[in-house]
Amino acid sequence: MELRDYLRILRGSWVLISVLALLGIGAGAAYSIVTTPKFSSSAKVFVSTSNGTTVTELQQGNTFTQQRVKTYADLVTTPIVLLPVIDQLSLDLTGEQLAEQVTATAPLDTTLIEITVTDVDPALAAEIATAVSESLTEVVESIEASQTPEGEPTSPVRLTLVQHAAVPQAPVSPNVPLNVALGGLVGLALGIGLAVLRETLDTRIRNERDVELVTETPIIGGIVFDPKANERPLIVHADPQSPRAESFRTLRTNLYFLDADRTNRAFVVTSSVESEGKSTTTANLAIALADAGARVLLVDADLRRPKQADYLGLEGAVGLSDVLIGRADLQDVVQRWGRNSMFVLPAGAIPPNPSELLGSTAMVELIAEANRSFDVVLFDCPPLLPVTDAAILARNVGGTIVVVAAGRTHRGQLKGAMAALANVDAPVSGVVITMLPTKGPDAYGYGRYGYGYGYGYASEAPAVTAP
Repeated sequence: MELRDYLRILRGSWVLISVLALLGIGAGAAYSIVTTPKFSSSAKVFVSTSNGTTVTELQQGNTFTQQRVKTYADLVTTPIVLLPVIDQLSLDLTGEQLAEQVTATAPLDTTLIEITVTDVDPALAAEIATAVSESLTEVVESIEASQTPEGEPTSPVRLTLVQHAAVPQAPVSPNVPLNVALGGLVGLALGIGLAVLRETLDTRIRNERDVELVTETPIIGGIVFDPKANERPLIVHADPQSPRAESFRTLRTNLYFLDADRTNRAFVVTSSVESEGKSTTTANLAIALADAGARVLLVDADLRRPKQADYLGLEGAVGLSDVLIGRADLQDVVQRWGRNSMFVLPAGAIPPNPSELLGSTAMVELIAEANRSFDVVLFDCPPLLPVTDAAILARNVGGTIVVVAAGRTHRGQLKGAMAALANVDAPVSGVVITMLPTKGPDAYGYGRYGYGYGYGYASEAPAVTAP
């Protein structure tokens, strides 16, 4: 993933990330509330040597003392020091339990031992710290005395309690700001991790970059999502000023420059699976082409679930299937739609063998006749993955437009559709992304597709004339 991919993920999942960050902050605050406050109190013991008159002796004594300080600090948490404290203060603790509350540190290059005690009772913490310091002093003197042979001078090491423990006024734990900050950071990290994981596991195509990961076929248009598409499928006719209608006009512009060296202008419009908007895309594109002055034939080649007659309000009882079996002539069943030069060939009666009819010689002759009579011919075909109809017809037509629904089509489905076309050597002219969102990180952008600036085409191309 590139940086822009992560930024898109963050923008698309900001709600999830924010919620988890707030939950983390709440968890940190709740932990701080339910945790019993603990107080810390410290006492300091100074370790010194009494012998030495010259500088050399004093330096040696200082080095000796620093070495002993580390040893004495380790003695603080031993039973020999703590058990007398338990007896003195009548504590209901074992030596091991008290040792967990006591820490002793010896700062570097000093002869001080700092004894710190943490307890839920601030006064008791101070008492224990002072008592442990006094006990350490007595234990060290006793040990040093026992190690000195009889008749020899006493040990030069002396321990002095130089700072009694004071009763703390504020607890050292819980650290509310720290817990809240850590909770927020953990929640934030979890939210970002889940967002990235969800994006990684989600194979749905959401924008042109996802399409480019599957195929090198050029993207020739993007159609914005319209929540009322079912109510007004012919948006170019119903609301020509809407952004969605403008998307089809941009697609029309790009189509003029598509396969410019081809003498015929016939295209199969299909998709990977159903409900990707191929039929409405075909109908609206045909209307947009006719509005620009082109003579257009829209053929409903979906002989399984035809829809064009219903969308356009035409009689669909007789159509393509009747022409292919020789029961009717093309000019007799083609119907004119609207005031422009747009003509429609409905599917007609649903045959038992759609694939065979679409691959027949009669279909090849119909394609040739339609190319001679019209500027642009659009074939609305079934999806590629469920049936082979579109692949068979695309091989004979010479140009295919694959419709991909953003947020619905999976990468594997698009890859399978492209493979189905490649298996029959059917050329793919371009990809159209439908149902693009108008908000969010994958939102439809005017600079990319819309308002005459799609893919570098700054103005509408002139109407195509018949060859």
